[in-house]
Amino acid sequence: MLKTLDIENIAVIEKASVEFSEGLNVLTGETGAGKSIVVDSINAILGERTSKELVRHNCDNAFVSAYFEDISKKAVDKLNELGFDSCDDTVLLSRKITSNGKSVCKINGKSATVSMLKEIGSVLVNIHGQHDSQALLNPDYQYEYIDMMMRDNSILNDYKNAFRDFITIRRRLKHLTSNEIDKDRELELLNYQIKELEDADIKVGERDMLNSRKALISKSESISNLLSSSLNALVGDDENDGIQSVINSSFNQMIGYDELKDITEVYSLINDNLESAKDKINSLLLNLDFSPEELEQIEERLDLLYKLGNKYGSTEEEMLAFLDDAREKRDAIKYSDEELEKLNEQYDIAFEKAVNLAGRLSDYRKETAREFEQRVKAELEYLDMPRLEFVVDFNKGNLSQNGYDKIEFLISTNAGEPPKPLSKIASGGELSRIMLAIKNILSKNDSVGTLIFDEIDTGVSGRASQKIGLKLKSVSKNTQVICVTHSAQIASNANEHFLIQKEVVNDRTYTSVAPLDFESRKRELARIMGGLEITDTLLKSAEELLLS
Repeated sequence: MLKTLDIENIAVIEKASVEFSEGLNVLTGETGAGKSIVVDSINAILGERTSKELVRHNCDNAFVSAYFEDISKKAVDKLNELGFDSCDDTVLLSRKITSNGKSVCKINGKSATVSMLKEIGSVLVNIHGQHDSQALLNPDYQYEYIDMMMRDNSILNDYKNAFRDFITIRRRLKHLTSNEIDKDRELELLNYQIKELEDADIKVGERDMLNSRKALISKSESISNLLSSSLNALVGDDENDGIQSVINSSFNQMIGYDELKDITEVYSLINDNLESAKDKINSLLLNLDFSPEELEQIEERLDLLYKLGNKYGSTEEEMLAFLDDAREKRDAIKYSDEELEKLNEQYDIAFEKAVNLAGRLSDYRKETAREFEQRVKAELEYLDMPRLEFVVDFNKGNLSQNGYDKIEFLISTNAGEPPKPLSKIASGGELSRIMLAIKNILSKNDSVGTLIFDEIDTGVSGRASQKIGLKLKSVSKNTQVICVTHSAQIASNANEHFLIQKEVVNDRTYTSVAPLDFESRKRELARIMGGLEITDTLLKSAEELLLS
């Protein structure tokens, strides 16, 4: 329920804080005092469209916040869905509206969008004005009232699950059949891509290896000359002895002299190292046996990898991944005919199941609608509309997530006249009472914690107003009700009564919202009943209303 509403700089309200209670809360005040501004403020916090005109004159921005307690599980689930936590089943909504029309919204202190406010607001509060019951007037939504009254929701849930499965299969089937035209063309392209990549026989790391080999070949002549020169220096040639020969000669001459043992050991070690160097040089010279043809082959291979890289991925891994993906797509197309046949079978089964459940749902709705009609008539008879005929009309439409029923509420306000759509012939007063009757019937089933009725008494006589007040009181036993009214009979039934009044101070208009005690309520009810002059008789009548 709505516990606290704080308003700052909204139209003529500079600052107001309203503490609502459980049960029936009424707002009264003279015409033009600002009752509609309170409702506008609540609309703003519920994400409805606002304008900069709502901001008080000469103020930079306006602010509204609403604190809700004991919110429903549906509201908690909606908060979680939107990414907000609910602490102890409470929620705080706030909205700042700047003078240029922009909004800053928050839910539980975290930034939010206007659309998020609207989503959470829709499961927290229902606002009903004289001509504002769109769900009641719109045939596209009237089935919801019947569904809310159903005692067993399993049929509805079974149907929704079956329809969801049917739509999933239909979507997959549509995707397959829509691709049928392009299937041959896509298969031809995939086969070409797969063949090109398979023929290339790409190996991971191949490009780096080829570039290293290419660099080595490019330096091969210089390396070969250096190695040959080093080998000549080691082993010598026909004209000169090599280093190894000179060392061996000196070593041989020193053998036998114990005094030169340390030197010969060094010479022996040098000779071993020179022998190792000679072996390494010979090995490298053998590997440097390059041919121009090999370099050309390397260049061609690198060029191929470059071209394939431009088409299928810059690295070998990306190209091979493209190949795997292409193979999967080709297999999917090859087996799509089998899948198409299987999906067609699943489609027929899912469609038949959804249609059968839609039929069961329709039967159950019609059964529920008969009871709904009788209860609405009984409620309306109590509200001084005894001759009103109320009918729930069923027609069969296309299968949708809500079944195939096209439901419309029809009424006849005159005996002998055929029932016609509610939206076309109900007056403001009649619509208000019909709406109240339905809300009274569904109040125990409605998960919305707060109902707001804006001037529900418009066009209604005093006797009917008293009955409307009693019905509002009845509804408020299950759901918090906030009612803006001009009726003393309705106001007298309130658990909490607020007076909205305005005054002019220093040429500025200020509106206040204040709770009334018993004596203040008497004077306010007397004012509503009598106008400008409050007499003892009016005060006595007001007291009788409050005590009745």
